[in-house]
Amino acid sequence: MNRKGRNLKTVVARFAFAALLTGAASMGCGGGAEGKGAQTPQAAKGTKAPAPEVNKEAQDKFFAAIEVFNGHDKAGNWNDAACAETAALFKAAGAQQSGGKFPEATFNAGLAWQRCGNDKEAKALFQQALAEDPKFHHARVQLALYQYKADGNEDAAISALQQAVLDAQFQNVPALVNLAMFQMQRDSASAGDGCKDDMDCAKKNLQRALAIDDAYMPAFNQLALFYFQQAKKRAGSVKMTSGKGRGRSIATNAALAKRADVQQLELAALVCSQAVRKNSNYAPIHNTAGLIQNELGQVNGAVSEFNQAAKLDPKFFEAQMNYAFVNLSFRGFEQAQAALRRALDMRPNDYDAHLGMALALRGQITDANYDAQVNAVQAELDAAKKLDPARPDAFYNEGILTQEYKAKGGGGKDKTIGALNQAKGIYSDFVVKATGKSEYDGAVKRAKERMQDIDDTIAFLSTGGDDKNAPPPDPAKK
Repeated sequence: MNRKGRNLKTVVARFAFAALLTGAASMGCGGGAEGKGAQTPQAAKGTKAPAPEVNKEAQDKFFAAIEVFNGHDKAGNWNDAACAETAALFKAAGAQQSGGKFPEATFNAGLAWQRCGNDKEAKALFQQALAEDPKFHHARVQLALYQYKADGNEDAAISALQQAVLDAQFQNVPALVNLAMFQMQRDSASAGDGCKDDMDCAKKNLQRALAIDDAYMPAFNQLALFYFQQAKKRAGSVKMTSGKGRGRSIATNAALAKRADVQQLELAALVCSQAVRKNSNYAPIHNTAGLIQNELGQVNGAVSEFNQAAKLDPKFFEAQMNYAFVNLSFRGFEQAQAALRRALDMRPNDYDAHLGMALALRGQITDANYDAQVNAVQAELDAAKKLDPARPDAFYNEGILTQEYKAKGGGGKDKTIGALNQAKGIYSDFVVKATGKSEYDGAVKRAKERMQDIDDTIAFLSTGGDDKNAPPPDPAKK
């Protein structure tokens, strides 16, 4: 949701900060490439059939256009020319209808442009379809997603999707799934018709979707993510407490919290298993399965699932990122570097991808490649800092690079002390940027400890410490 609001699981390893991204449904085709949004309906499935008053000539052109649309989908050969041609065929069907109002054709023309990422043309056609029929719920869903992409307003997105669900009389499966997704993201105490809060409403909407179409993979994927989110919430909200209730002692301890967490994770894993039996070629369900396996501590299974998701959909950005970061967690630096390169090819300006690349390159520093590799790591960190100067992560990692590598790269005592002072300044910048943000509390403590270590080292060197050029450290021993 890639971002705009991407779901992030922060992984703080010994060597750095990283991020593990959850896979939600995607906007348009591609199965997860955007992270946030919705799985759009196919031209021949998910949109209502032409109304009875549509004349035969318009209907014939409409169904001929659908054949072309689905042919491009099957062949995977969408390009600007194919999108323009297919959109024109649907527009021609609309023009054939007396009065020119044929919202189904207009909507599918928008879908054709959306397949090529031409959101400007697609959005205009979705707006036109809704103007032609104010209850055309498929267009309302797409416009709600575009509006959320522009303003990030969850309340507005939920309101628009609820209206689409009502207009569809609860029969629009993608609308139900997307509504559930935003309700899970908001996760508030807002009650709904027959549900007590956002999470309860989300579960009910996903159950409705699967009752209508028990093979709709985005619904399975979102249901698995529902249990995954519940698992993490339960693990985080249960504290070690004791008290009295009904005259007896009630104790909640870490073991009980862990069991509650695992139970929800196992439910999530079960949903993934059922979904894979329905359709093993749906990339997002493998990405979600990888997240669950990783949370359960089954790292090999997580690697396999992320890799499968990336193979099924090479343009699935989150799968590439997850595969990279889970490899980083056990020092699979070369595999991580390759996946991050693919991710950066898709999104050259992604902060986490540059940060991850810095970690992957740093893990491969050796005596033979020392100067070039250190410079390459610094370049990735500089790119990340330029993209988001306020974010602390790159500063922490730059401090490590400067302290552990640049300060030990030779050049004598003065150069070593200069590099150590530089590292201390970078850690100080990190502490300023990270203080007050609870997710960085542990790293702030470690940064301060490193700053004290630097002071002790400088004091030792300044009072007669060894002046020999220290070789670069062996990453395998760090």
